[in-house]
Amino acid sequence: MMRMTLMCASLLMLVACSGPEEGRKTPLVRAEGDRLTLSEPDKADFLQIVAVDRQKQSILRLPGRLVWNEDKTVRVVPQLGGRVQRIAVDVGDRVKVGQALAVLGSADYGEAQADARKAAADLRVAEQAEVRARELREAGIVAEKEWVQVQADALRARAEAERAKRRLNTLGGDGDGNYTLKSPLAGVVVARNLNPGMEFRPDQAGEPLFVVTDPASLWLQLDAAEEDVRFLKPGENLELEVKQFPGERFKGVIRRIADFVDPQTRTLKIRCEVANPDRRLKAEMFVHALVQVAGSDALSVPAAAVMLQGDQRYVLVEEGKGVFRRQAILAGPERDGMLEVREGLKATDKVVVEGNLNLARYLKSTAAKPTKQAKP
Repeated sequence: MMRMTLMCASLLMLVACSGPEEGRKTPLVRAEGDRLTLSEPDKADFLQIVAVDRQKQSILRLPGRLVWNEDKTVRVVPQLGGRVQRIAVDVGDRVKVGQALAVLGSADYGEAQADARKAAADLRVAEQAEVRARELREAGIVAEKEWVQVQADALRARAEAERAKRRLNTLGGDGDGNYTLKSPLAGVVVARNLNPGMEFRPDQAGEPLFVVTDPASLWLQLDAAEEDVRFLKPGENLELEVKQFPGERFKGVIRRIADFVDPQTRTLKIRCEVANPDRRLKAEMFVHALVQVAGSDALSVPAAAVMLQGDQRYVLVEEGKGVFRRQAILAGPERDGMLEVREGLKATDKVVVEGNLNLARYLKSTAAKPTKQAKP
């Protein structure tokens, strides 16, 4: 008796569970070529349909990377070989023009000093010889040919002394023969690649000993798609979004646009300048640049309305209540979730945004090519 009771209860539960399933029926869809017809369009509330719109003002987002401003950056490398005796600055120190960065013991610098002293001594001898020759010439003792030769020797001595002096001044140094590496730019030391006692040669490959820059101004390198170049012009302003500072916007200016497209990525390099007076932005940060794009007469649809089949994009266009047509389109760039449509649609069309994938599964895997339609 108990067993019969349990079986009856199980049957009642199955009947109760099967009842609602029979009431939930998916609308029947009839497919004829590229056209779909719903047999019960009143029950197709799972579909969302929107009208094709003109492109509105939008924001173009471009990925980028912050780097040092190369117009305000120097990489200090030695012009002579030597050994590091003293390091005068460290990373993060501010330096002035001509301030010592490091002191190097250099035999090459000692040789340059000796050359300068020898050239100065030769110049004194040549000038004294020129004075004597002038006096003898005025007295009629020295021939004109000898006078010309003495003048030429004095000119060569002056040129050699000037050359040696300029080279010594360019190298920098102290009276004790040490070679002083000096900063040619006022800024901040952002890299140091030497240690006390390290020996090096000027012809050896490697990183610069110091990098000095002014971090109050940075460069922003952007990668822009080919179709986005028309929205970018040198001198235009833009804003930066940095994930390290949520909710904040930083200002920048477009300075240069590359004259060629990268054959691998099909993008162009854009260089911008970003003010960084408080030094919160750091080189090598990844950011997004935001560029305001004005509206236009071009048509656009939500990106969710566009489906991809192979290399062809298409949408479902509403022709009437419960009737839809698969329409191939020629799409342009996407901005703010809206995709530009260059061919295939009219301004009066309506497309399916939600539920389009459910309908598309009833269509065959072939789609018509996009056809140009005149603008209304």
